[in-house]
Amino acid sequence: MTPQHPAPMARPRSKSKTVAAWLAFIGGPLGLHRFYLHGFGDLIGWMLPIPTALGIHGIQRVQQFGQDDRLSWMLIPLLGFTIAGCALRAILYGLMAPERWNARFNPGSVPDAPAGRTRWATVFAIALSLMVGTAVLMASIAYSFQHYFEYQIEEARKISQ
Repeated sequence: MTPQHPAPMARPRSKSKTVAAWLAFIGGPLGLHRFYLHGFGDLIGWMLPIPTALGIHGIQRVQQFGQDDRLSWMLIPLLGFTIAGCALRAILYGLMAPERWNARFNPGSVPDAPAGRTRWATVFAIALSLMVGTAVLMASIAYSFQHYFEYQIEEARKISQ
């Protein structure tokens, strides 16, 4: 009888910093970057679509009930803050040093493995994330504060009458 040799273990695929940055920017509110990096068992990846869906529901409420719908004032910023947070995550992924990237997401590979290198596509993901993330964050803050202060003024008028 010949001795049985165990099957060689499949080496996991390297996780690219560029792909992770683009997934965080484009599909971050759905948790795609989390699933790419941590697998489908990642709890945060499964929780990210919740504020995204609530924010989309807030937009639908504004379209249905108009600007005076108070629930939409709270729901719409959830979408904006989720998009801005995912854009920030894309920036952090893109700016991470190759050695640190490979140590964290590609253990067992050499520190300067190609998957952790910054390419032009990574730089474009960082730049777009910075532009869009900043615009969405500022719009969400402005929207929230505007409606909050309008509500406060209206309540003060009711009290004074």
